[in-house]
Amino acid sequence: MAYKCELCGKGPRAGKNVSHSNHRTNRYFYPNLSRRRLFVAGAPKKVYVCSICVKSGRAKFHPN
Repeated sequence: MAYKCELCGKGPRAGKNVSHSNHRTNRYFYPNLSRRRLFVAGAPKKVYVCSICVKSGRAKFHPN
């Protein structure tokens, strides 16, 4: 699975885990993606979109 929203382009971001002793290790923050059936170029297609695009209505759903 590609960790990228096909509508807004949101992808993984790098960051740090910070322990109680303030020890830092690298980590990734991944977007919350789901596979949805959308209209893409006038035709229905299954694409990965982030939850922000789904909630905001940016993703125009195909009625099954």
